[in-house]
Amino acid sequence: MSNSNIVVAISLLVVSFLVTVLMLPKLIKYLHYLKFGQAIREEGPQSHMHKKGTPTMGGISFIVATVLALIIAMFIDSSNIKYYFLFIYTTISFSIIGYIDDMLIVVKKKNDGLAPRKKLMLQILFSIIFYVLVKFIYEDINYIYIPGLEYQLNISYLYMVFVVFWQTGFSNAVNLTDGLDGLATSVTIITTSTFALLAYKENNFPVFVFCLVLVGALIGFLLFNKNPAKIFMGDTGSLALGGILAAISIILHKEIAFIFIGLVYILETLSVIIQVAYFKKTGKRIFKMSPLHHHFELSGYGEVKTVYIFVIIAVVSSAIGYFVGVM
Repeated sequence: MSNSNIVVAISLLVVSFLVTVLMLPKLIKYLHYLKFGQAIREEGPQSHMHKKGTPTMGGISFIVATVLALIIAMFIDSSNIKYYFLFIYTTISFSIIGYIDDMLIVVKKKNDGLAPRKKLMLQILFSIIFYVLVKFIYEDINYIYIPGLEYQLNISYLYMVFVVFWQTGFSNAVNLTDGLDGLATSVTIITTSTFALLAYKENNFPVFVFCLVLVGALIGFLLFNKNPAKIFMGDTGSLALGGILAAISIILHKEIAFIFIGLVYILETLSVIIQVAYFKKTGKRIFKMSPLHHHFELSGYGEVKTVYIFVIIAVVSSAIGYFVGVM
């Protein structure tokens, strides 16, 4: 990858950062005006009750910033326009599901938005469309790369089923992670940066641009989302981020590496599954509260320290994931 390409990518990172930072103050003010505030679960931590009414749907800011930077990238790097179109679709599609979910929540003033079955159907639909687009652009994609063995496990059209499971699963996993000020944002900056390094290693300029653009937008968002948060990303942001990360791992064929890079999301999801299954069987809870970050929070670490702990876990697991990815 040439120095000029790196300069272009970093410039687009700056663009996405500035768009997010300039957009958020006005968005926060507008959401306050509309009274589009976060609803807090009654069964959630009592320390979160003061957050009720904090503007949500802030993911709109970094979605818009990312899409705008990618459109600029189309004009700068027109030979790769089909890849940028794919990235724009990936960014917008899952954010639409989150937007619908958020709108229903803020209108009802309750924490139950889009019905789970309808949400799942939309996630499956958008994942299938993503698979078709990737298949059209990349052609030979129906395999999972096994690092270390340098072996491509060809699973034919079962890979479409895998894509649906992967995108839907990680979309929901990031959504579960988004429960503390700055948590999902910080962790996703780390995971996306790791994918940027892997894309750079493979000389994949379009994916490198996509990752850096998203990182820039998320850094801008973190300035307003860190504790005490002035705005939350909402499902508009979290569902989109999960879908994007899963998509990048599929495009780069770093599915195995993503298990390590996205370890925080997986741990959060497993904690919920284990908690529900154990409670149904015994009537008792393993964790003080799930997802896992609430267990740490209620164990005396508090919100800020818990975020730091999970960021450290993300850094270590992403470093391992990077080395797995280059094997």
